[in-house]
Amino acid sequence: MGTEKRGQGQGWGRHHLLCEQRHHWGNGCDWGLTLGQACVATLSPTADPGRAMKVLLLTGLGALFFAYYWDDNFDPASLHGARVLLTGVSAGIGEELAYHYARLGSHLVLTAHTEALLQQVVGNCRKLGAPKVFYIAADMASPEVPERVVQFALDKLGGLDYLVLNHLGAAPAGTRVRSSQSTRWLMQVNFLSYVQLTSSALPSLTDSKGSLVVVSSLLGRVPTSFSSPYSAAKFALDSFFSSLRRELDVQEVNVAITMCVLGLRDRASAAEGVRGITRVRAAPGPKAALAVIRGGATRASGVFYPWGSRLLCLLRSWMPHSRAWFVRQELNITTPAAA
Repeated sequence: MGTEKRGQGQGWGRHHLLCEQRHHWGNGCDWGLTLGQACVATLSPTADPGRAMKVLLLTGLGALFFAYYWDDNFDPASLHGARVLLTGVSAGIGEELAYHYARLGSHLVLTAHTEALLQQVVGNCRKLGAPKVFYIAADMASPEVPERVVQFALDKLGGLDYLVLNHLGAAPAGTRVRSSQSTRWLMQVNFLSYVQLTSSALPSLTDSKGSLVVVSSLLGRVPTSFSSPYSAAKFALDSFFSSLRRELDVQEVNVAITMCVLGLRDRASAAEGVRGITRVRAAPGPKAALAVIRGGATRASGVFYPWGSRLLCLLRSWMPHSRAWFVRQELNITTPAAA
């Protein structure tokens, strides 16, 4: 399907996603009024110079974000008939990704660790109109599993247009958070399995001129407390796929790589893992999933959701001391570090 024009898609699915986009990004006039009011206040003769600089900086960043997101060439119909392998679909953003792709008429192979939850998601996708849905239960902690998953998808779909890597794992029960055993397990699930899946799927994606979508975390760009092994895996993802993008470009291989930097996910395991440690609110799954799908379909190099995650990434390079202050505001620093 790589170079062929996809079908027109299901009208309801297209309407549904466009409505969600408008609801999420809001009214452009509201943004214009807010920026205009900020500029008027800043240019007042009585304005404090330090505060004026901060307002101007934030106003400029806001204008950049507005321009970036308002220029939207996302066509939901382009995903009708797309062959998608999606991992980590049992809950949260992965589950919402599966439902969005199903509404748009994509052909799906879904995978997750827990088969019972996986079967529920598959059933819901069929009800939502997915023409083909296959599933395979898989434990990404086992090094031999990723290649088997990709081969299953190729056998069922005849090729791949999208590889969407979304699975994650927390430290296994009974291990210390920063122990070598826990870190080794986290690296296999959250990094090495991504590399293995990519290596196995890349020939098919090359043939279809497809897209590789990597759902990562803000912790892969901005290190913070109480997450050192998990952050290490996410930083490794960012470095690996950024380098791979350069290699594919040099070799003139037409496979897009979209890195999705998300804040805290609204799933029970993620919320429980940071309970009492952070004040950050979880990102809504359906909206975050829509941002991921939009980025992959438009072959964007990066997706940041919510928008504040991009600001923190910029602060990491531009103003490291301010970055540290922002991070501290989101932490409950009275919580003792885990062993």
